[in-house]
Amino acid sequence: SLYNFLSFCLSISLFILFSKDVLDDDKPLFFLRIFDLALIIFASFSRLLMHIYGFQPSAVICVLVLSPLPIIKAAYQDSNRFITVKCNGGLNQMRTGIADMVAVARIMNATLVIPMLDKRSFWQDSSGFADMFDVPHFITSLQQDVDIVKELPKHLESVPRARKHFSLWSGMSYYENMTHLWKDYQVIHVAKSDSRLANNDLPLDIQRLRCRTLYRALRFSPSIELLGKRLVERLRSRGGKYIALHLRYEKDMLSFTGCTYGLSNAESEELRIMRENTNHWKIKKINATEQRNAGYCPLTPKEVGIFIEALGYPSSTLIYIAAGEIYGGARRLSDLTVRFPNVVIKETLATQDELEAFSGHASQTAAIDYIISVESNVFIPSHSGNMARAVEGHRRFLGHRKTITPDR
Repeated sequence: SLYNFLSFCLSISLFILFSKDVLDDDKPLFFLRIFDLALIIFASFSRLLMHIYGFQPSAVICVLVLSPLPIIKAAYQDSNRFITVKCNGGLNQMRTGIADMVAVARIMNATLVIPMLDKRSFWQDSSGFADMFDVPHFITSLQQDVDIVKELPKHLESVPRARKHFSLWSGMSYYENMTHLWKDYQVIHVAKSDSRLANNDLPLDIQRLRCRTLYRALRFSPSIELLGKRLVERLRSRGGKYIALHLRYEKDMLSFTGCTYGLSNAESEELRIMRENTNHWKIKKINATEQRNAGYCPLTPKEVGIFIEALGYPSSTLIYIAAGEIYGGARRLSDLTVRFPNVVIKETLATQDELEAFSGHASQTAAIDYIISVESNVFIPSHSGNMARAVEGHRRFLGHRKTITPDR
């Protein structure tokens, strides 16, 4: 029967997973591929059962898919090779880049040094890695996959490094070829971390590693986690359920995308000047109408209100706005609150004392928004940016929590 076949596949997977202590070290890849094949078969039939009978795959599937295979690391790891990384971009761009670099360190058989965060981007956030993330948890949760150290060994601090700008969206073969650098260097420095690894055609063990890194290992620092969870409890105490709305209608987003629909001439000019004066934004002349027609613009607060109303949510629905300062302030936000008056933001949900520690640290406040968004009953992004994709992925990781993405 189908049930027996599924049980057989699961048995194979469990056997391979827990037989690591008796396997020879020279056979990891062979068993990894068998494990991957069993997972593919099992996952495929689980999805079929879910479609036909409404069957929900048990948590054991998640454990199999997302747990490391310790037999592989022993065969690969060489602690005499190190990769240092300088991240770039905002919070979620950096988080995704870090997950990629963990995978790259695994592919290139290297020890990863705790990455340096971007402190010179648009947000001008001085937060270091330890300010943003739980460093001990990051290291220990990945210890069966990749060796991670807080800093380079003293004797390597002054040695020549291979400084690389790895190509965008590179696959396994690219990084396997890059291992020739180990012949001449013990340290490779990666100048940028974003989008350095392809999304498709990667072995399942590498994809699993990226997921574990992004959604399990990169836990925020204790102070961020504490306040984030405290605010989630306050939201739930107001009615039990809430929508997290990632209202990407900040000044920087509108300027970067060139989206000026509904803005005054003075506001449009202000955004144009900002774009002209931001050196690392390469595209300066943008046709706002073409951007909007192509679906590249975030929804306005008014459009979001109409959208949520059309979905059938009552006006009493509690909505948390996960965003920075809305361009146009309360005046523009009123286009949403006229339909849904029960709208809250960090500044009204948390006390001034609670937010004081995060003042001037945009990445840390964005992390609080991230936690609240992941834990929401429904997540709605008004634009498909880095945070929207990261939160949606995290919610899938945790069990397919509802995310509603408007077709712009």
